[in-house]
Amino acid sequence: MTGFTVDPWDPGYAAALAVEALAELGATSAELVLDVERPAADWKPVTPGPGAAAPGTLLVADGVRRIDARVWVHDDDAPMPLPGIAASYAAGIVRCGPDGAEPAAIDVHRTLISASPLTPEVKTAHAVYRPSRAAGSTFDELSLALQRQVTQSEVDLAVRHRSGSDDLLLVDGPLRGRTHLPRTVGYIKTHHTAYLPSPQSAVVAALGPGQRTPVFLMGTSWRRHAWYLRLPVQSSAPWAGIARCEASADLDAGEVARLADAVTLALPALAGVDYKDPRAPQNLVPIGGLEKLLRHHLGDPRLLYRALRNAGR
Repeated sequence: MTGFTVDPWDPGYAAALAVEALAELGATSAELVLDVERPAADWKPVTPGPGAAAPGTLLVADGVRRIDARVWVHDDDAPMPLPGIAASYAAGIVRCGPDGAEPAAIDVHRTLISASPLTPEVKTAHAVYRPSRAAGSTFDELSLALQRQVTQSEVDLAVRHRSGSDDLLLVDGPLRGRTHLPRTVGYIKTHHTAYLPSPQSAVVAALGPGQRTPVFLMGTSWRRHAWYLRLPVQSSAPWAGIARCEASADLDAGEVARLADAVTLALPALAGVDYKDPRAPQNLVPIGGLEKLLRHHLGDPRLLYRALRNAGR
């Protein structure tokens, strides 16, 4: 008998599980330590036990970015101007607790990025773009410099708004650059690489809602603990409702297991719903709401573009 399953994500977005990852399950160059929590041969879905508890306060951090204009930075002593970008970005935190969720803080920034040491500050009628240096002039290098600023803004907000020893910070995206923050977990919605060998990948596929895999240690260009969990979902598409979480490699096995249990208990109630969000359930309700709010705070892109044109040569 043959049939088909519709992927629950809107086709306007990349699939939650990339086709390349599905084709190469078990093929990875990452260094893996699979027996952090239990022996690799004894992997099975983990349901948090009665001694596990969700955090008293969950802080959800996210950031958005937008290129307002591509620019050229002039130097009268150079034969050619250098390319750059004028960009707006914002970072925010949502505090989730027993009484619901509410925005705790939002920071908005404008920046002009290029490889030129003469990158100027640009004052327009509507915003000020502060200069920043990129390592090179390719678009990838400019984009990386911008992403580093977004990440740093998220870190600064998190440091200022941690509420106490019982809170947990969830950052949307990989934990890289934020592994030093205490009680912090990276949250990855989309799977571009299959990190686990086939026997352990089968455990991911066998997860029920509210369950997770055992914790493992993963090393690529950086090291971190990781685990997969499944959110409530009705679809039978491959890895539907699966998210990957990351935590600092410096945690011991007991600490990271307790952190993994706390996240697994906290997230199902925050899962996105498909009639509201095309990336449900992995795009959590606080993340989806925060992204919309942050994009609103970036301002009108057409207005900012005209202002930059008027301020330029």
